[in-house]
Amino acid sequence: MSHRRRVTNGRYRPGARLRKLALGSGVTLLLVGLNAPAAVSFAQQQLHEYRISRPAYQAEYGSWQTVDVPEEYRTNAIHAALLHTGKVLLIAGSGNNEEEFEAGTFDSVLWDPADNSFEKVPTPDDLFCAGHAQLPDGKLLVAGGTLRYEVLGDAVTHAGGPMLIKNEDPDQEREFPAGTRLRGPDGQLYETTNAITLPPADKREEPAADETADETDGTEAGEPAAEPEITVTASEERVFVTAVEEGEQGVATEPAQYEIVGLTGDDAANLYGLAGQLTLDDQDFQGIDVAYEFDPVAERYIPVDPMAEARWYPTLTTLPDGRVLTVSGLDEVGEVVPGINEIYDPETKTWSQGPERYFPTYPALFLTQGGEIFYTGSNAGYGPADEGRKPGIWNLEENTFEEVGGLSDADQLETSASLLLPPAQEQRFMVLGGGGVGESAKSTERTAIIDLTEEDPTYREGPSLPQGTRYLSSVLMPDDTVFTSGGSTDYRGRGESDILRAQFYDPAEDTFVPAAAPTVGRNYHSEALLLPDGRVATFGSDPLYGDKNNTMTGEFEKRIEVYTPPYLHDGREADRPALTGGPDRATLGETLTFATADADRIATARLMRPSAVTHTTDVEQRSIQLELERADGEVRLTVPEDPSLVPPGWYMVFVTDEAGTPSEASWVKLGG
Repeated sequence: MSHRRRVTNGRYRPGARLRKLALGSGVTLLLVGLNAPAAVSFAQQQLHEYRISRPAYQAEYGSWQTVDVPEEYRTNAIHAALLHTGKVLLIAGSGNNEEEFEAGTFDSVLWDPADNSFEKVPTPDDLFCAGHAQLPDGKLLVAGGTLRYEVLGDAVTHAGGPMLIKNEDPDQEREFPAGTRLRGPDGQLYETTNAITLPPADKREEPAADETADETDGTEAGEPAAEPEITVTASEERVFVTAVEEGEQGVATEPAQYEIVGLTGDDAANLYGLAGQLTLDDQDFQGIDVAYEFDPVAERYIPVDPMAEARWYPTLTTLPDGRVLTVSGLDEVGEVVPGINEIYDPETKTWSQGPERYFPTYPALFLTQGGEIFYTGSNAGYGPADEGRKPGIWNLEENTFEEVGGLSDADQLETSASLLLPPAQEQRFMVLGGGGVGESAKSTERTAIIDLTEEDPTYREGPSLPQGTRYLSSVLMPDDTVFTSGGSTDYRGRGESDILRAQFYDPAEDTFVPAAAPTVGRNYHSEALLLPDGRVATFGSDPLYGDKNNTMTGEFEKRIEVYTPPYLHDGREADRPALTGGPDRATLGETLTFATADADRIATARLMRPSAVTHTTDVEQRSIQLELERADGEVRLTVPEDPSLVPPGWYMVFVTDEAGTPSEASWVKLGG
């Protein structure tokens, strides 16, 4: 039987929604004639597949299905964001593929889980390892990305490092293309790796000291006034430079001034470079300063003002007024941005300076009720092991930071997951798993929970994960549980250490409950998010190696796998509660009225903010309890008034029955 792919206007629409594995009861009989170990292993796998396909198993543990993704739409999903149209934006950029980067081939794909259709989206810059946040009007802010790939170890053949290019000319702006050459005091030549623009120097005239004296100061009549004092402050831009000569000849061990080759006269005096050591050390990724709003309706990226700082691996956190705090990242020379933070205003499409505070890259920064920022301690990637890693509460207005303690394995917060437990009103945060800094083989099974409503908030131990886990995906569910899956015990799945298991955390019972195991391993560069129909979609994975002995290069995982929870099995999907007729716009504090034939059995109602996730960091998702009032043929759901609890934007409205079966989501735009 053949299957045709149907493509209309560049969009793929499949003949069947998902690919399923059909198994028969004859699997058990197959075991009789099998002798070889490989055959036995195959038969055992078939038996396992048969068992997990049984309705009774799925009613208790749920089930997984692999999505049929046509080859032309398979992408290296580095980022995943649910849009208010119900579609999922998968951003690859160059996808951790240097060949794609050099070719300028950048990728984004829209997936519609409702009909399993796909569409390519033109991607204007390398948004690989950017940050993102949901905006009040439903657009997705995407900021940062990649300027240059890292060069490590023996691949570093030319010395390099950051250099300040200065312009002391107050009369003109100067532009220098990538490849501009500079000469050191000993004649060494260096080239810039990217273009820069230098504004004119700042020129200020200050009155001379005796210019303001009165007529008794001794100055004789007719004597000319003193000349004003002129102060010129050079403008400057940082740029990464590499030596033209290979090897040790390009190494510079002392700070020095560098002349720009080809300039003469005043230009040569006014324009120059300053650098410290230029070495053969590892050279990290470098960031870009671009920012875009992705429009879910027009399905395109819209450029907005760039950031003041270049950022690679930044975190973006929405504030109560809909502005977005942007923190950390590697800058244009590959160094962690030294505490310079920015705030994006979606009304003016501009950036302003935020309070200064240093964090390692991709810090998990959550908006708390009251408007402060809670840093769970989770992070992903770059920065020293002893700076900016302690969790705490950040008051943005006063720029104070109150550390919190109580965490075991506190040195293993890198690549940990963290989230605001449901419902958000309780202000309890959880951190799950994690590993040591950098390429450490350490991983922890530790979970910990903190209640910020306590007088002296401190982490307490939660139930342990089944094993030490890095890169764990954690997703809030409509029934107030947390679904966790995937990860690996070692850095980037080394030694075939992917964990093919999943579980639910039940906040009410403070326990983990096993779930059906995924079939696709997920480690670095993987994501998971809640879909509007109550399922969970998982994407990505970027293993360092492809075999247990770590001798083969790993391949990026392009399959999409979807988990259907137990609450949608055993006939419950057909009997799920349903809402109709509600508003799609509302204000905070407003009561939303929905028609329903299920009012008498609806037990809970939740607002759920759609995810924007990368590198196990998802500070967008939150589940907010709605006040519920039942009436004949309808329910009335009242939204909290506090914008620090419900930041403006689009939300999914779920109701659940007494058994925990959720409705499909209704979308509503709140505030803004």
